[in-house]
Amino acid sequence: MTVDMLRLKVASSQEWVQTVLNDFDTFLKDHADCERKASSMAMSFVAKYPDRTEIIPELIHTGIEELEHFRLVYKIMEKRGLTLNHSIGEDLYVKQLLKNCHSDREKRFRDRLIVASLVENRGFERFKLISENVTDPELSKFYYMIYESEAKHGNSFVKMACLYFDEIEVFDRWEELAEKEADILKGLELKAALH
Repeated sequence: MTVDMLRLKVASSQEWVQTVLNDFDTFLKDHADCERKASSMAMSFVAKYPDRTEIIPELIHTGIEELEHFRLVYKIMEKRGLTLNHSIGEDLYVKQLLKNCHSDREKRFRDRLIVASLVENRGFERFKLISENVTDPELSKFYYMIYESEAKHGNSFVKMACLYFDEIEVFDRWEELAEKEADILKGLELKAALH
């Protein structure tokens, strides 16, 4: 198995797409929050695992790229007269995924990288759906650019894990956590948000 063969276990529903399209301003505000969180998440790996020097340059690059996405989403929000949320709400999807991580430091490191991969892959899948379904050509082009970037991030986190753990172990654990991710996604209420 290779990184490119890893697949999410369930597709996002057309009902989710319609929910987003019906309240796109709310979705944009949530998207901005998600980009800020994604940048922070990449940098939190740097802070928590400074001894993992092989992955620090990639994590810094990812953190900067996510921050650039935030800047671009914010520019779209400004054009539409939208302001940022006063506080970033709790992401139940990510919270539930993280509950499945091991408590052992090494295994937790592996699992956190895999969870990051799953979150990025779900983002890729959902941004692609937005790109294909939104009627505004500018937004469609923007979300096409975003989903192409997210695809790279999903794979890069798995590649990072494979630097420190056996590939078979990483892929097996990815499959386990992907099953959990599918169950979590099916249990989420539909709202104009990425998760």
